[in-house]
Amino acid sequence: MLALVASRVRVEEKQLLAALDRAGLRYLQVDTRSFTMDLAKPSPSGGCQLALLREISQTRSYYAARLLEHAGVRAVNPSRVIELCGDKLRTSLLLAEAGIPAPRTAVALGPDAALAAMHQIGFPVVLKPLSGSWGRLAAVARDDETATALLEHRAALPSPQQQVLYIQELVPKPDRDIRVIVIGGEPMGAIYRHAAGWRTNVALGARATPCPLSADLVAICRATAAAVADGDPGGTVLGVDLVEDRAGGLHVLEVNHTVEFRGFQAAHEGTPLRLAELIVAELRRMLEGP
Repeated sequence: MLALVASRVRVEEKQLLAALDRAGLRYLQVDTRSFTMDLAKPSPSGGCQLALLREISQTRSYYAARLLEHAGVRAVNPSRVIELCGDKLRTSLLLAEAGIPAPRTAVALGPDAALAAMHQIGFPVVLKPLSGSWGRLAAVARDDETATALLEHRAALPSPQQQVLYIQELVPKPDRDIRVIVIGGEPMGAIYRHAAGWRTNVALGARATPCPLSADLVAICRATAAAVADGDPGGTVLGVDLVEDRAGGLHVLEVNHTVEFRGFQAAHEGTPLRLAELIVAELRRMLEGP
């Protein structure tokens, strides 16, 4: 028995539920908004052995996974992976330690230091929040005037985390980036996300087209999945976002722990690639494995 944990049933969750039905796997739907657990007497709902975390909130996803693990339920993704992928700085540190190419990145703990770091990297740079998705609160600074305005805005935000200033070079690139879906540590497929601006999120209107899985792309995504999963990417479902530089080199931008794949699937319409079925196959392997 497994649980699908989510507070909203989007297109992706509907596809996953249909794939579970087709596979004949028994499951429960668990809404995080009504989820409770007595820490002294933890017991998994319905005797579930495995839980697929599809919660849109990173905070609820992490704590739901942690509580389920406390009750002896294996979580996909594990709480440690959710925690790491939900923090861009921690992800960047792991990538650096593993020697995985990424855009040049600096972190500052104050606005004056941040402006100095931007000068050191060289404009244009991107100022990003440590957590969040869909490009929210990310902005490009192309000169001192814009950078100062962005840093003043950040200083006015109430969250202490927003005062940690995460700065990346804006890699000169084609009108696209790359999203790769990695299941159990193995890249399953990729798309280009095309947009006229510097942000290429499908949620913001980017156009998705198929991207071939080159040997270099497979290698860097395998290494990335292993890095964020502490060397054991089995039982993980990740979205790895990358950018190409002018020479064609690949750089990892970030790793997503609750990956959306509607645009991905639409780009591969008419092909045998079915992500929901591939995710369910990984869940079956975990249920039937040692």
